[in-house]
Amino acid sequence: MSVPTRPSRSLPTTPLVAVALLLAVWPPLYAAAVRWMLERTMRRLRAGDMGPLRAAYADDVHFVFPGESTWTADLRGKEAVSAWVARFVRVGLQLTPEQILVAGPPWDTTVVIRFTDHLILPDGTVVYENRGTMVCTIAWGKLKAYTVNEDTQKVAAFDQYLAVHEPPAP
Repeated sequence: MSVPTRPSRSLPTTPLVAVALLLAVWPPLYAAAVRWMLERTMRRLRAGDMGPLRAAYADDVHFVFPGESTWTADLRGKEAVSAWVARFVRVGLQLTPEQILVAGPPWDTTVVIRFTDHLILPDGTVVYENRGTMVCTIAWGKLKAYTVNEDTQKVAAFDQYLAVHEPPAP
């Protein structure tokens, strides 16, 4: 007597393998792309070009710089945040990322940047030097919010220098 056999119900493996591979490879590739974009944007900012940063802002971007100095800010909107960054560039501050951590999907990405920033005069005099972190939220390639945290006492001391030496706004 023969035992009836069941028809095979195997799932098509090729699409499942492709989806599994995509899910495994996507997050590191996305994180690498975000890191590359931010490094490029900050390199351009150090060269005095605000264009890439401004283009990355969401229309309703929210920027916070805590403390008690002329740099203190809680700003909303591309224009307001761009004016703050324009002063940063005009003064000659140089921000260099040391580490960029990226987590989350493209519609809700969190980025933490550990950085140094400084102002060194042409004669080599170090006027300002600080280090800090930025915590950023990005959605679909647009910077929605960021907060900068650094030693606010150093920022206040830098204000004293700028009270005498700050270049005028255009």
